[in-house]
Amino acid sequence: MALLTETPVPPPPARDPMLPRIARVREVRADVPEVFTLEVELEEADRAGLAPFTPGQFNMLTVFGVGEVAISFSGDPAEQRRLVHTIRAVGPVSAALTRLRPGDALGLRGPFGAGWPMAEAAGRDVVVLAGGLGLAPLRPALYRLLAERERYGRIVLLYGTRSPEQILFAGELEDWRRRFDIDVAETVDHADPDWRGHVGVVTTMVPRARFDPANCVAFVCGPEVMMRFSVNALRDAGVAESAIYLSMERNMKCAIGFCGHCQFGTVFVCKDGPVFRYDRIGHLLALKEF
Repeated sequence: MALLTETPVPPPPARDPMLPRIARVREVRADVPEVFTLEVELEEADRAGLAPFTPGQFNMLTVFGVGEVAISFSGDPAEQRRLVHTIRAVGPVSAALTRLRPGDALGLRGPFGAGWPMAEAAGRDVVVLAGGLGLAPLRPALYRLLAERERYGRIVLLYGTRSPEQILFAGELEDWRRRFDIDVAETVDHADPDWRGHVGVVTTMVPRARFDPANCVAFVCGPEVMMRFSVNALRDAGVAESAIYLSMERNMKCAIGFCGHCQFGTVFVCKDGPVFRYDRIGHLLALKEF
């Protein structure tokens, strides 16, 4: 007599990574000239199967009828419901994103990419070098470092911008500066006489920073020229190339390594990055993007 067995239920089909989810704008904040922070929340039905983002990853955001653009997360990874992105209005899609208002719909794909090496940083000093808008992709890593403060050694944040008016997250920087468990230093390229802070490029602060170069990890994000000089300053300070990580921002279109727009030597920024260990991609930094 044959035994009755249950027919196995097939797993649900994998979601098409090119199919955007529908999100709604919750808040738009003007940070500094031409830079805005956008908080979005997915529709409840569209949250199923969504992987949590990690510091350093990015989303593809779509303004319907305009286009799609890659934007890094800039919010707290402990808060996965509201997704935060900080955007400079430099092109048609990014400008359209900054014009959205609460309640507006947009498309969202992600999270994508490899993020900052939080596990590898455990037990070591962490030096964070940010230039301009580069502070935004580093902000989730700083949230995680401070939330798990006991896991790390000395934490140093060095931040540089063009002028005092361009300083991102100024209130938050001030809060961090008041803490006793993180060293924060900021500098500007030029300023009026009433500016009381440091003037000069961010790399000039590396020799003054207190950290153990033999036992540290460095996270660097900013314009590529700033990152090249930051690497030189870190190497001069004794930091190994294998301990330096950069976030690359090449032209990403598909986010899954299919279209080839962000190919960087033998790697794809969208799939293998955007965060890379310097000794893996350093020889490519002098190559221009086409």
